[in-house]
Amino acid sequence: MDKRKEANLRVKKSIATSLLKLMHEKSFSDITISELIEAAGVARVSFYRNYASKEDVLLTLIDDVLEQFRGTIDSGEENYYTYENVRRSFLYFKRYDRIALDLYQFGYGSILLEKLNRFHEEVAGTMPNHSIEKYELYIYMGALYNTAMMWLQSGGREGVDDIAAMFCRTFGIPIRHGERIEREASDQSRR
Repeated sequence: MDKRKEANLRVKKSIATSLLKLMHEKSFSDITISELIEAAGVARVSFYRNYASKEDVLLTLIDDVLEQFRGTIDSGEENYYTYENVRRSFLYFKRYDRIALDLYQFGYGSILLEKLNRFHEEVAGTMPNHSIEKYELYIYMGALYNTAMMWLQSGGREGVDDIAAMFCRTFGIPIRHGERIEREASDQSRR
């Protein structure tokens, strides 16, 4: 990789890390660009070369993580809703738990969810606005996000495989290749 690109990645990481640390000390609205660049140890010009605002730092951080995730998902699948993609989602939430929990705790969970919705639309495909099936995308993403956040808040005690399997059972997503989980069948067996 080009040395300038590497240096710029270090600058971006330092700014993002410093912003999250400062958010533990004071409210986001009270953080100034001056104290952010001082905490990050970067020049003002370096900040503005990469970001338009401190909000942009958060949005870019989320986008960067989602782009990394995009490279791991099964894109050739006929159906995006697979156990492996669900498992990878929980792995990423676990890997970036501090960022996700910080955003949630500081009142920016809705921004994260909105970014996840837009990402999901791009990856799984959008439907015409008049199609009622489009809501399946948001039901899935909302459930995944809420499950992940509650799981992380409780310390992520359950393993990734366990939480992914529970999620898949709930949505009738096959856990193993060729296996179909019928929600009605499991509901009847509980009676």
